[in-house]
Order: sequence, then structure tokens, then C-alpha cells
Amino acid sequence: MGFNWNKGMFKKETIIDGKGHIMGRLASYVAKQILSGHKIVVVRCEKIIVSGSVQRNKLKFREYLEWRILTNPRHAHKKFRTPARIFFKTVRGMLPRKTKRAEHAMARLKVFEGIPHPYDVKKRMVVTDALRLIKVKQYRPCCMLSELCSKVGWKHEAVLERLEAKRIQRAKKYHTAKLGSLQLRHQKEKLKASASVAQINEKLAKFGYQFQKSYLSFIHII
Repeated sequence: MGFNWNKGMFKKETIIDGKGHIMGRLASYVAKQILSGHKIVVVRCEKIIVSGSVQRNKLKFREYLEWRILTNPRHAHKKFRTPARIFFKTVRGMLPRKTKRAEHAMARLKVFEGIPHPYDVKKRMVVTDALRLIKVKQYRPCCMLSELCSKVGWKHEAVLERLEAKRIQRAKKYHTAKLGSLQLRHQKEKLKASASVAQINEKLAKFGYQFQKSYLSFIHII
């Protein structure tokens, strides 16, 4: 009986925020992790960075769209135009995808445009070895995956921006509410601490000690 690759070794999902990552470097990291048994979720794939200018990448993609098979066009390459599926195909190209091991590895990968529920309320990670700010010089030309996809047939960028704006508003409300609750909790803790300190001061005063706030120390009165 062989190892059940679907069950995997790690039950916890790692959520990676794709914003500001270089596509090839991030894809190689994700491919290695899912082959090792980790479950990976990549969100905000539209913010992934592609090396080269938009015009150059658009010409390369146009050439890729012209690939055909004369005998049966349905057997031709599936040419994805959404950012998430383009990143998915990039990762798939880094695996021995016709093996069972790679098939089960790809089942452990999820990719999304934007940050859908429930991943919008979970902790998101970054891959420092794949960040553009660290690995690419600032004057090098590059473009976001959403810019490229919108020029080659992807038509849902406006919808995604609208949904992301709503998500950011929800996140702001949650953040302000959480800050308020934290402040209330700190105030309660301070009140409890001051009450306990007052009781201790009363007990110490019976033994001849007096608390001076200016020096924050106890002085024994003889």
C-alpha cells in the first residue's frame, strides 16, 4: 500500500499574499512546498509582478495565443487569461505533472484573485526570497499580472477592484473595533492593578511605610 498523497503530512494551510512577489520566484517556492506535502493558498494573484514591461509581455502573450493544432483544435493548449490561472499554470510547469505525486501536489494548491472569505480573516504570509523590493533593482521594468491580463482578454478587473474596496472597508471597521476593545481591556487591567496596589499600600502604611509618587519608592517612617 503506497503513501496517500491526498491526505498529506501537514493539515494546516499556509496563506501567501501574492502582492509584490516576482511570479517565477514565488512559483518555484510554492512548487517545492506542495511537493513536500504542505497546503498552500495564494491570494491576490493579480498583484504578482512579472519581469519586463507591459508591452513586451503583451507581445509574448499574443504569440502564445496563436499556437494551434491543425488536426483537432480542442486538443490545443488551454490559454488561461485570469491572473490566478496563469500563476497556477506557472507552478504546474515546475512539477512533473504527469505523475501521481505531482497530481496530488497540485490538489494541495489553491489560487485566488483578491482575498475571498475565509482567507480575509486569516494571517497572511510573504516569501522574502521572492519579493521584488529585495530581489530586483528598482529601475528594472516590470508590470503587474492584472495589467497584462486586462490587455489580453481578462474582463473582470473592475469587478475585482470593487470587491477589494468593500473588503478593505470591512477590514478597517474590524480593526477600529478591535483597537477599541483592546483599549478597554488595558483600562480594566490598569484599574485592577491600581486597586490591588492601593490595598497593598494600606497594609504597608500600618507597618510605618509611606508611598511617594514622585520617587516611586517606599520610605520607612521612623
